[in-house]
Amino acid sequence: MNALGRLKSPAAIQAFLDDLAYNKEPEGPTCKGPVAVLKTGSAHCMEGALVAALALRMRGHPALLVDLEAVRDDDHVLAVFKEQGHWGAIAKSNYAGLRFREPVYRTLRELALSYFEHYYNPAGEKTLRAFSRPVNLARFDRLGWAVTEDEVWYIPEHLTTVRHTALLGPELARVRRRMDPRSYRAGLTGSVEAGREEK
Repeated sequence: MNALGRLKSPAAIQAFLDDLAYNKEPEGPTCKGPVAVLKTGSAHCMEGALVAALALRMRGHPALLVDLEAVRDDDHVLAVFKEQGHWGAIAKSNYAGLRFREPVYRTLRELALSYFEHYYNPAGEKTLRAFSRPVNLARFDRLGWAVTEDEVWYIPEHLTTVRHTALLGPELARVRRRMDPRSYRAGLTGSVEAGREEK
């Protein structure tokens, strides 16, 4: 945990996540808590969000997660924070455009919409459709999510049950232009081949 204590800003937390290897889950799906992530030096989206949420809490923020819900694609999880009344986000992703957001968004809807153009599946479809209300991980403190070496599947399972708000009405969601080839390739800059489908 000393490594997280040395991270003095949300940008530093994001840089720490970026330096972690992408967890390709070679032995099957995992949901490691922060302790296991720090031991293994790798994380995927959900695991990175847990590390970021804990690091934010160590800086005096609540440990808040927001789930971005997609169609024909994986969900993506953000650790969100507020500075001067505006929302920002930290995230681990295999896609370049789905990571950090500066705290300049007045609402969580604005923040979630900032991911829309960068959120696409291998077919190039723009797939983001909804976002959840923030979930404060303090609700799981009694289960030791921040200190356990066990898997913490109860957190993503809970995220799927909370209320989500649609970003697009049915008329807007029907026809969306696919990613152009340059933007598609740019979004995969630095991605891990075996995990490209994963957010």
